[in-house]
Amino acid sequence: MSANPHEALPIRLNVDDSDSPADVVDALFLGRFATGEQPYARSTTIDRVKPGVELLPPGGAVLRAARDDDRSATLAEGDGWTLLVSRWSRGADVTVTAVDAELAERILTQATEGAQDEPEPQPDDVTMGFWYVSPRRGPHRTTRRIAAGTWEEVRPNYTAPVADTMDRLMKVTPDDIAGRLLLLHGPPGTGKTSALRTLARSWRDWCQVDCVLDPERLFNDVGYLMDIAIGEDEGTANGRWRLLLLEDCDELIRGEARHTAGQALSRLLNLTDGLLGQGRNVLVGVTTNEDLERLHPAVVRPGRCLARIEVGPLTREESMAWLGDEFPGREEAVGRDGATLAELYALRRGTGPASIPDQPKGRDAGLYL
Repeated sequence: MSANPHEALPIRLNVDDSDSPADVVDALFLGRFATGEQPYARSTTIDRVKPGVELLPPGGAVLRAARDDDRSATLAEGDGWTLLVSRWSRGADVTVTAVDAELAERILTQATEGAQDEPEPQPDDVTMGFWYVSPRRGPHRTTRRIAAGTWEEVRPNYTAPVADTMDRLMKVTPDDIAGRLLLLHGPPGTGKTSALRTLARSWRDWCQVDCVLDPERLFNDVGYLMDIAIGEDEGTANGRWRLLLLEDCDELIRGEARHTAGQALSRLLNLTDGLLGQGRNVLVGVTTNEDLERLHPAVVRPGRCLARIEVGPLTREESMAWLGDEFPGREEAVGRDGATLAELYALRRGTGPASIPDQPKGRDAGLYL
């Protein structure tokens, strides 16, 4: 074997017309690490980079810079180190290779110190995580601050039986948790997602809320599932709970899911009360438009659900109270069966029909998120 690592491990770069200039920059960056010339690597991800920040340490010389439609890549070097900055939208990945671990850590710190843009917190904001599989980086989590009203403010958006059940759910603490599955079902447009947003605010002192943007992939990709279920995210290491939100999972939890979804349903149930969920403070929140009768019995069996709430339209009386006395023609605008939250917001904005016709029970009436 050669005494020099870079002689024992040569690197060759092949490109074709499917590769972009940014892809070439990525490949060039790996050269010194692959040959062993710079055998130590450190990296970090910044979700929101402050405007005007270049993410380059003092004294660095830019070797390559490329920009694609969706991202840019910058390759820089200094004495004993090489740095790659890959930027997309407001975020960035920063990776450093160096001749020793201490230098790699120092250069990474110099390049990224103070770069994270922290928007001014608002009283009505709550921090939520968003998981998805990136084609370039695999399973990835980013965070956003979203607006969420208090439960007292949004309570009139729900019919009385639902609001009464939600009263109890909003006050849940870790000591009250008996089941690990939270199921909200009912027609579109009734405010299921809005309720979960408010729940994130009510639980924010003890629970980290993450929304999975590609749930159909989560339970069919074991690696992705393990990253979310087992990996330590911010807050979970010190005992905080996590609530994973899966929206519109009709195919996953309906009665025939054993045949149509394969192992996906089994993995969902395993995460809530099986071996996968053991020792992990993880709750799973699912929204679906399916009727309760169409859900798989294993999903709704006693003891599995922390809460199982059917979110329906407001009654006629509740709908007229929601619109208020000042709304012109509310008597004619609302049918005898009431209205969904989506319909009421459309009427208030003036974008809905002149009246909401009486509809057969269970008919879809629009979407409200």
